[in-house]
Amino acid sequence: MASIKTIGSKNDSTINTVIGTTTSQNQPNERSVLRSCLSSACGCQIDPSERLEYNYSYKDSSSRNPQPIPRIRAPGEHYIDTYNDQPFAFSFGTGEEKGVWMNSGDQAGSIMATLVWLLMTYSAVTVTLLTITEGIPPILGMIYTFLCAMALASHAKTSLTDPGSVPRSAVPQEEQRRESPSHSMCGQCQTFKPPMSHHCRICNRCVSRMDHHCPWMNNCVGAANLKHFMLFLIYTWTCAAYSLVLFGWNYFFCADEDCTFHVLVIHLVRAMTFLCIGAFLFTSSMLMNVTYGLMTGIGTIDRLKKKATNTMSQSDEEPIPLKDVFGIAGYHTWPFPVDPVFDDYDRVMGYSTPQRLVREQQFMDQAAAEKQQGGQGGLKNRQGQAFEMSKWNNESAPV
Repeated sequence: MASIKTIGSKNDSTINTVIGTTTSQNQPNERSVLRSCLSSACGCQIDPSERLEYNYSYKDSSSRNPQPIPRIRAPGEHYIDTYNDQPFAFSFGTGEEKGVWMNSGDQAGSIMATLVWLLMTYSAVTVTLLTITEGIPPILGMIYTFLCAMALASHAKTSLTDPGSVPRSAVPQEEQRRESPSHSMCGQCQTFKPPMSHHCRICNRCVSRMDHHCPWMNNCVGAANLKHFMLFLIYTWTCAAYSLVLFGWNYFFCADEDCTFHVLVIHLVRAMTFLCIGAFLFTSSMLMNVTYGLMTGIGTIDRLKKKATNTMSQSDEEPIPLKDVFGIAGYHTWPFPVDPVFDDYDRVMGYSTPQRLVREQQFMDQAAAEKQQGGQGGLKNRQGQAFEMSKWNNESAPV
């Protein structure tokens, strides 16, 4: 299934930028070979005569003409990139060539993730038995079962979703190149290391905007699955609070035999009460931790490092907007564990790839050419371009 990525408008960061960081200008043959390789890999036609970014090695002097200003993308030039760049292999793992993301190398994490499902199933069965024995109204049992199902779905989505692993082809964005001439590299992955990313020794991958590795999820929590992790915490917290309210009401306010629990179920309720108290306290702590990270822009790992070096007061990170967590697909998608659609995928992840930059340049150039030809149609025309781009990408995708 193709991953939908919405790339936002930004200053031109195109294939010229990528080639400029990998080869020198005194090597035209290597640049031509690299252009040819990227063009064949992406199925894109690259115009070598158009420069869409500044030549930083260009030296202005009185005897030479100043460097011309490159064309800047107009605000609102967005497109939906539906190109499927994921591997088609039916294999499980955390490697870049694996088709399904699953951390199978951590036995302790696998046991803890399985334990979550067993405990949630136990609580759902207990509430169902309460409903069958007429200890609580059926509607209350249905509500709890729904919350429990949503929590398990969010858990599965968090565990089986790529948290934002950095591919080997990752390159800095144009804004990152302008801010700093040098960039961090991961000593283990031997790839570009985006800001706020960390290398996970368990997943053996660099993860963009990594918060921490959660053994209960058996996966890292990063930019791509933070929404699912938050949904799991919210639904689990709601299940625990909901159960404690039901049990507390029955214990303190029930004076009628019709609302007393069955003698065979009451032992399950007592064990579930202790389970709900522990889950309520733990998820409350984790929700406060994640909320603090969103408000300060500092993840758990970075916060621990800053506290260890006593540099928390020197932090200059910006708060993380909710659209970078839940996406821009609409508020109706927020409560459900579906992948978010970001307005600028490269900005959220902190890196780009040559293939995506080529596709972006191809689409933007086509849109600009049609606009110059006097084509009209407003939003309808823009949606038609997005459809044609999607169709062109699927037809040119390697089999």
